[in-house]
Amino acid sequence: MTGKDKIIFVTKEDHETPSSAELVADDPDDPYEEQGLILPNGDINWNCPCLGGMASGPCGEQFKSAFSCFHYSTEEIKGSDCVDQFRAMQECMQKYPDLYPQEDENEEKEEKSSKDLEATAVGDSVAKEEKGSS
Repeated sequence: MTGKDKIIFVTKEDHETPSSAELVADDPDDPYEEQGLILPNGDINWNCPCLGGMASGPCGEQFKSAFSCFHYSTEEIKGSDCVDQFRAMQECMQKYPDLYPQEDENEEKEEKSSKDLEATAVGDSVAKEEKGSS
């Protein structure tokens, strides 16, 4: 795995001599640098900070599965074919309440169905698409 940061360990002796560390300019061809959520080829950039680490947490695989399904969905109602993936993601997240806090501690909210989550995601997506097409 390559990151943009470089970690250098130094000793007391290293500090007593002038530094020989070289700074490397950012690679303009780095496919993950400043690309946002969707890469130019249409793939999902799982390293995007905008995902807040969701793709790498304990439910990362479930998140990736649900998000991928939604992203690549060609259904009339985008993502309507992804209910099972969203349900699996939600069930996983409920096992880690400290990492994935519920919006409200109310039991009804905790029992919010995947369909509601899906409808929210679909609604947000449709709203964005409608905004973008005007």
